[in-house]
Amino acid sequence: MDNTNSSKMRAYQKQKNKEEMQKHLISFGLMIVLTIIAFAVVATGAMDKIFVIPVLVVLATIQVAFQFYYFMHMKDKEHGMPATMIYGGIWAALLTLAALGVISWW
Repeated sequence: MDNTNSSKMRAYQKQKNKEEMQKHLISFGLMIVLTIIAFAVVATGAMDKIFVIPVLVVLATIQVAFQFYYFMHMKDKEHGMPATMIYGGIWAALLTLAALGVISWW
């Protein structure tokens, strides 16, 4: 009975690891595509210069989200405190940028 249970656990863990690796590879592929898009936007000059920076910021934000979610394992339940610290840091950075923007605009 114990041997059957152990083999089921190994099979389950193997399947879970396989699914996790597939998600990592898909995420990595998407990040490569986003990087190629960013290079193409800059290299071809297909967009007006005023739109290039916002597009690059959006692409970079998507890549950071992929990095946090998949490669830094923020989707896992055990990472509650690190996720809180990272999101708090992002919030503080956004508030700082907003304050600097208001100060320099004023």
